[in-house]
Amino acid sequence: MKLAGRMFGLLATAAMVAAPVAAVAKTPPSVRDLVGARGSSGQDQLEYRGFHLISGHADHDSKINYWWNGNTKECIKVVTYDGNFQSIDQTTNADCNQKGGSGDKTAAIAVGAAALLGIAALASKSHHRGDTDYDERGMSEFERGHRDGLYGQAYHNYNRSDSYSSGYDSGVRERSNQTSYRGGYNYGGGYSGYAEFNDLQGQDRKYAVSQLQSRGFVMRDNKIAGDTRYMTFWREASRQCIVTNSSGGTIYSIESVSPRTCRD
Repeated sequence: MKLAGRMFGLLATAAMVAAPVAAVAKTPPSVRDLVGARGSSGQDQLEYRGFHLISGHADHDSKINYWWNGNTKECIKVVTYDGNFQSIDQTTNADCNQKGGSGDKTAAIAVGAAALLGIAALASKSHHRGDTDYDERGMSEFERGHRDGLYGQAYHNYNRSDSYSSGYDSGVRERSNQTSYRGGYNYGGGYSGYAEFNDLQGQDRKYAVSQLQSRGFVMRDNKIAGDTRYMTFWREASRQCIVTNSSGGTIYSIESVSPRTCRD
């Protein structure tokens, strides 16, 4: 009986400690009108309002993205289902890889409650590292590679780290998933026509390079990491910068990235 009473008290305490978290999960007034919006127009509006995509992952039939606004110090969690913004909730700064803020204090309290219930380990997993375990150095290299791949930066594996390479591939895949609605021209704009390139995925590398050159692309970079070759191409007329990943002589991914990648 005493044991049951202690267990009841423990659960009640955890519930009261965790209660403030519910206050975090609400839609900020600045983006409330975007709930229900199409994913493409919604993301454009978030960028226009000062938000930047930090990370994201798939969850069954939905996509979950975390956006950070450096001006308002807001981190929001956007759930997209069937092409529409299903929900937009304010979350802790830690979810956007940021430090400080009252949200982080609430998160620390929530983690403490979770530890009492034996589930704190669930909160420590990265959204994109999956089940892979890294030591502190490996985790740092993975995250650096992931950010480079996610934001279309050049491949900079100066430590020759497998963790960085895995992270870069993870970032490229995530960027592809997050921007698939743009039809392969994620960073294009204006009125000038752009050159198609999605048809080259899965093709022989030499053939793909020849086709890109015939379409006005110029190679800017060519690097090898393990069994993978990363090549960067620039097309001045449409300001397109793309990165191809190939292995065994075959193009297995070809992605549009920020034009600054080709200017670096």
